[in-house]
Amino acid sequence: MRSLLRLALLLALIAVSPAAAQDARQAPDGAPPEIATGFAPKPLVRAQRFMAATANGHATAAAVAMLRAGGSAADAAIAAQLTLGLVEPQSSGLGGGAFAVVWSAAEKRLATFDGRETAPAAATPTLFQDERGEPLSRLEAVIGGRSVGTPGTPRLLERLHQRAGRLPWAELFGPALRLAEKGFAVSPRLAAQIADDAERLARIRATAAYFLPGGRPLRAGETLRNPAYAETLKALRDGGADAFYEGPIAADVVQAVRFAPTNPGLLAAGDLTRYQVVERDAVCAPYRIYEVCGMGPPSSGGIAIAQILGMIEPTDIAGLGPASAEAWRLIGDASRLAFADRERYVADPAFTPQPTRGLLARDYLAERARLLSGPRALDQAPAGRPKFSHAFVDGAALDLPATSHLSIVDAEGNVVSMTTTIEAGFGSRLMARGFLLNNELTDFSFRSHRDGVPIANRVEPGKRPRSTMAPTIVLKGGRPLLALGSPGGSQIAGYVAKALVARLDWGMDIAQAIALPNLVNRFGPFELEAGTSAEALAPALQALGFRTVATDLTSGTQAIEITPEGLLGAADPRREGVAGGD
Repeated sequence: MRSLLRLALLLALIAVSPAAAQDARQAPDGAPPEIATGFAPKPLVRAQRFMAATANGHATAAAVAMLRAGGSAADAAIAAQLTLGLVEPQSSGLGGGAFAVVWSAAEKRLATFDGRETAPAAATPTLFQDERGEPLSRLEAVIGGRSVGTPGTPRLLERLHQRAGRLPWAELFGPALRLAEKGFAVSPRLAAQIADDAERLARIRATAAYFLPGGRPLRAGETLRNPAYAETLKALRDGGADAFYEGPIAADVVQAVRFAPTNPGLLAAGDLTRYQVVERDAVCAPYRIYEVCGMGPPSSGGIAIAQILGMIEPTDIAGLGPASAEAWRLIGDASRLAFADRERYVADPAFTPQPTRGLLARDYLAERARLLSGPRALDQAPAGRPKFSHAFVDGAALDLPATSHLSIVDAEGNVVSMTTTIEAGFGSRLMARGFLLNNELTDFSFRSHRDGVPIANRVEPGKRPRSTMAPTIVLKGGRPLLALGSPGGSQIAGYVAKALVARLDWGMDIAQAIALPNLVNRFGPFELEAGTSAEALAPALQALGFRTVATDLTSGTQAIEITPEGLLGAADPRREGVAGGD
């Protein structure tokens, strides 16, 4: 993974054009404001009728094919996800879960769909503790059956089709099914990730046989077929999501988990048959002339992004510009405060009452924003006291950065923004019926109590672990303007917030906003994207009181903007994403 990123940096590192800041204010001497260097933006894609932006060209082609056939944004999202599970299996698939934010043009309303995985009925708060009651190491917990939650993606895709599909269900399976049977060329990113994870993949026989044929990692460009996945797709095509949650497929998933050679898990047939997608209200908050909408709990992403924007709104962030250490001080400390609230409050609302409205209340965010008024980094970034506070102090749990995002707009103006995951790269490393199984349960806090008080995000039977996935739709004048999101684990909120500030405040187009170097602050240290000019901000940020660290910050943002002149699509240059449309 790192080797691929370094190669991308060497090939693509250039300065972002000053034209990107055409709407930003001029520097005092009249010169255009400095723009940080980073990855070369991929070309901005333009279309008139519809657009899809996904993490892989095959998935984008599948989505566009559905849109050309008269399909809806939901149809295109389903076809794209079925394809991503084949060509980008390390990030998402049928064995994982997803969140979708959907705009209905006919109803002029937003809905969100929670397809997050759930803990088995047999799970207890000590699932990830050793015999002494101490938390397991991350690697001990991830690999094998213990970390596998009930997958939500198949049921979510079915719900999207029921609510917003136009094409026949069976037609949506065509692109992925053809690729699974005829084969596809292994992408450079998939090959690099297989090579980096080969030792862990080799621990599971079925997984090793697929990704390490003959004991050798698959190479970029090699043709890979997946007949087992093709048979699974046929079963879902003909029998709907029930074919996944009941019968032979469900039995094989349970078998793979409970009899895993490493860390046997607790998943049972009843966990699958009981699984339900939950439709929830969107979490929306005003930002200047816009309304930024996303997922609510059990995702913390929508709340965190709304809080970050709400806290910086009173500042002159636009005038400071992207090269200003002061601008990043404000964004960084706002992010720290948002993450403090995340750790304190956010969990599955079915298990812990959530103060969501209180966390987004204007007076609460104004109070939090006053903490940013000093000249230096905050010494401490404590959780606040929003109204309707019922959660207990939480223990840190970091969702890992192996996820995917797709954004789609159809010819009628319907929009889908969906973030989808199996958690870590290659999930639990277990395979069943041609797809990888998630390790989503490691998004729970490994500790059950802290100082004798139950932790909100502890493991409980049937509970959905907290996430930071943040599929986002931005409204302007009550209509969609932007659809975007990113993979990246708990860094997702920082990636999406950066892109929004760059587009809405700093006047960049969406391709330039995505390509802008990432700077992320979650718990205090400022993470600066290695190999980009973000590193040059280190001395100034240190002088403001931050500890900095240069690291790979591999976002994968896919975005679409809806303008009076048509649609603009952009994909993150750090990954293999592609935007396309007519």
